Amino acid sequence: MDQIPYLDINRKSWNNRVETHVQSAFYNVDGFKRGASSLNEIELALLGDVTDKNILHLQCHFGQDSLSLARLGACVTGVDLSDKAIDEAIDLAREIQVSAEFICCDIYELPKNLHQTYDIVFTSYGTIGWLPDIHQWASVIAHFLKPGGKFVFVEFHPAVWMFDDNFHEISYNYFNTGPIVEQEDGTYADRNAPLQQSYVMWNHSIGEVLSGLLANQLRLTAFQEFDYSPYNCFKHTVKVAKDKYRIAHLDNKLPMVYALTAEKAT
Repeated sequence: MDQIPYLDINRKSWNNRVETHVQSAFYNVDGFKRGASSLNEIELALLGDVTDKNILHLQCHFGQDSLSLARLGACVTGVDLSDKAIDEAIDLAREIQVSAEFICCDIYELPKNLHQTYDIVFTSYGTIGWLPDIHQWASVIAHFLKPGGKFVFVEFHPAVWMFDDNFHEISYNYFNTGPIVEQEDGTYADRNAPLQQSYVMWNHSIGEVLSGLLANQLRLTAFQEFDYSPYNCFKHTVKVAKDKYRIAHLDNKLPMVYALTAEKAT
């Protein structure tokens, strides 16, 4: 891990995707500007009423979820590694006239650059795979939560990441056995986009996530698994209901998303 400059590789990878993502039908920025929310039923149910809540949104990409939370009455700080994504988030907030703060920072370095605590820390969908150390990730979450504060986390299920891209073979370990270095053509938001990027990721089991949270005095208060993805971001999917997608040949046999809340001790 120490020999791979993963931060530089992944920052470049995400910077490379931003323009395509902003223009894609997947992110529907035009609809968002007209008032559509980017949040899904899963996280909305766990977040509850966020009116006047201070929320730290980790790995916010170009800010749609952060701004959706702000539209619901929260005071939001969004953080992302990609400087281009943060620039887009700032521009988007200005255009739709919604107030939110955005910071470009590596998650692990955030305690050195942000000096306040929050009612809620939130992160979702495709975030922790970019991070090598889950215990350190959990320590950052605990650091920024107020006593009694809530962590809300929704993520793609680690079972999904065991498969090859076509979901035909088990190609990766369920457990974290070290960095996975790969190259990609296109992007999940537009597979035909003329993009190429390298990236570095890690697979993290549910046990690793729960152990990291518990070791940092975060008490689990809810846990759920779902047999669908709210995003059509995988190959060979079929739509089974509004905003619900499954891998066609696996139907409901594969867990695709899990969600949890955890509370910091008072």
